[in-house]
Amino acid sequence: MVEFWDILDENRNKTGRLHERGKPMQQGDCHLVVHIWVMNNKGEFLISKRSPDVTGWAGMWQTTSGSAVAGDDSLTTALKETAEEIGVTLNPKNGQLFKQFEAPHTINKGSVFYDAWLFKQEIDISSIVLQPDETCDSMWADQEKIRQMIRDNVFISEKRVYPYLDELFAFCGNCDIPDDR
Repeated sequence: MVEFWDILDENRNKTGRLHERGKPMQQGDCHLVVHIWVMNNKGEFLISKRSPDVTGWAGMWQTTSGSAVAGDDSLTTALKETAEEIGVTLNPKNGQLFKQFEAPHTINKGSVFYDAWLFKQEIDISSIVLQPDETCDSMWADQEKIRQMIRDNVFISEKRVYPYLDELFAFCGNCDIPDDR
């Protein structure tokens, strides 16, 4: 199925134009990608392993993420991607937009606006339903475990993907996110 993204201007406003995923973006065109960090009451993060056949970072551990499809905003994308990739229904009241940044698109002339969400929610790991063409495993991991996975080159470690990771970990030591289950 063909996926379309809203083209955004430099101020994150929709331009009224759509972009077909997989085709080259034009210079100055931007689209939205969200990262979804889910933290439990132990300070652990729900991470997933990318399927071995997926394009880009195959077999690597990550946080859930995805591109916003046409018509969807950041929060809607966060909720949809988490449900699609790991079968988890997040309560929007449990989340907050943690960080926004822009980076050049890695394979074409456009740019990407990133929104990093942080949700505090208890999830039974046995309830995870993986999407086989996206993910193949999941686990709870604390900050030190994720840092070790980065050192072991099994967690996506490119600074351009998670340039805010140290800031997120520092913030989570002091965050106060509602925990409405």
